[in-house]
Amino acid sequence: MNDHDHQENTMKRIGIIGSGAIGTAIARLALAADYDVLIANSRGPESLSDLIDELGPNAQAGDVRAAADFGDIPVLAVPLTAYPDLPHDAFAGKIILSTGNYYPYREGRIAQLDSLESTTAEYEQALLPNTVIVKAFNNIVAHHIPNLADSAPRTALLIAGDDLEAKARVSTLVDALGFDTVDGGTLADSWRFEPESGAYTRIYAASTEGFAADYLADPGAPVPAGRLREILAASHRPDVAARQF
Repeated sequence: MNDHDHQENTMKRIGIIGSGAIGTAIARLALAADYDVLIANSRGPESLSDLIDELGPNAQAGDVRAAADFGDIPVLAVPLTAYPDLPHDAFAGKIILSTGNYYPYREGRIAQLDSLESTTAEYEQALLPNTVIVKAFNNIVAHHIPNLADSAPRTALLIAGDDLEAKARVSTLVDALGFDTVDGGTLADSWRFEPESGAYTRIYAASTEGFAADYLADPGAPVPAGRLREILAASHRPDVAARQF
């Protein structure tokens, strides 16, 4: 098999590590876009049988190594506490689409994030050396993902990364899944769309008040790229040490 054949075979395949709400939402979009999907989680393929049955014949379960190798750009949708246990060699040389955020209630306190020494994305990059982290899908709640995919006007998502080619490739993938992208800068800039930044989840709400009262009941509303750039420009760096959720 030559490089072109390999590229053709992997182009419409995506491995997703994490079977929570965000990972599952991305899997559904990928399947709708005619991708083959392989999902892995920390509990093993057997735990995913009901989900795979629901997703249909183009979805399969596997272990984390299989997901890392299934397509060109694996999706990591796992808590920060899961990063040290990942098989790092399986991700070496890969572009990784990371959806993660720092939630102290889930991860406990992480000193270098609380002190603003690094952003969550920079921290993830340090935990996974020899990879190229690109941040995406971390500033939108899970149920807004299917609701706003291929919306009219088209909704944009923010991405951040240190490698321009990697960001371009992730943008192409995000576009195939139904969203425009806006460049949110480097991993060091990615605080601009972390929790409480001003460019976080409530920007996609149909009603700010309704979202605050019961975010799961909010259907979402399109945010085109021009509007998202304005929101990003007005974003502020949150007090991460005060973050509770």
